[in-house]
Amino acid sequence: MLETIWAFVRKHRSQLLALLFSIAITVSVVVFREQVAALKGYGYLGVFVVGVLGNATVLFPVPSLAVTFAGGGVLNPLLVGLVAGLGEPIGELTGYLAGYGGSAVIEEGPRFQRVKSWMERRGFLTILILSAIPNPLFDLAGVTAGIIRFPLHLFLLACWLGKTAKALVIAYLGARFLDLIQHWVT
Repeated sequence: MLETIWAFVRKHRSQLLALLFSIAITVSVVVFREQVAALKGYGYLGVFVVGVLGNATVLFPVPSLAVTFAGGGVLNPLLVGLVAGLGEPIGELTGYLAGYGGSAVIEEGPRFQRVKSWMERRGFLTILILSAIPNPLFDLAGVTAGIIRFPLHLFLLACWLGKTAKALVIAYLGARFLDLIQHWVT
């Protein structure tokens, strides 16, 4: 029995390591949520780090969009959008690696089958569109990309393009509306 387990581990070690890495990042970000939120006070570096960490969690919300919005209101929104757009795809690697590491991470229900079908037919476009709009399907698409072994460089490129477009819009919205929102709240 033990020999069979070790044979399985040796055969699937890269997938198991990817899965463990993804789980470790997600648990760390959830455990240290308050410290992650405090990074928004560090300017562009804070936007980048929160972008990475906020997107490194699979299915757990971290306030990366709020930090991008607020950053756009107090910093140069173009730079905030570009910095967030660079950090977010790096964070999304955890979802991709979770899928690469083992399909047991998600339940293969109808939603998964739909996203898998999209990924198999038009993977680049699926990642591009789903990363450009805030939605819960992107985590599923990232995991699915790993499961079907979608090329990593194409995943990162599509994700970068979509996440950067989204971050630019959010940062410019922050630049435009943060003062109005603060005026209503105070």
